[in-house]
Amino acid sequence: MAARKNWIAVACAAHARRGCAEPGQGYMQVCHGKSAPLRRVAPGDRVVYYSPTATMGGADKLQAFVSIGLVNPGVVYPCDMGGGFVPFRRDVAYVPALEASIAPLLDALEFVEDRSRWGYKFRFGLFAVSDADMLRIAQAMQADSSLLFF
Repeated sequence: MAARKNWIAVACAAHARRGCAEPGQGYMQVCHGKSAPLRRVAPGDRVVYYSPTATMGGADKLQAFVSIGLVNPGVVYPCDMGGGFVPFRRDVAYVPALEASIAPLLDALEFVEDRSRWGYKFRFGLFAVSDADMLRIAQAMQADSSLLFF
């Protein structure tokens, strides 16, 4: 098996929470439903959702990690949400966790290269991080690290 990777996906909290709302039926969707970013993610990889806001396009700042889990076996697939919107998804097994603000973690996270521009990488919608960063985030969320294979 290839090395397990760690990903931070970005979405408003309302959308991230929808992806993990039904136990056993979790999914991830990134970059406005594009399939290409999801094809970089592999089964067994860890994923955590970061939400800059509570609602899409909202001014309701949240700046928190809201869900964390492991990508399930399977492929990227389309999902018809109605109204002509057919985003692509990957299935994810989310683990129980609390939402955690990013603020107390900023000085400890390796991917934060410049504290004055810490939000820059989130603009990509999906990016890889180190095992150390993922573990720090999981601990802040009080997720059981054994369920994430740490």
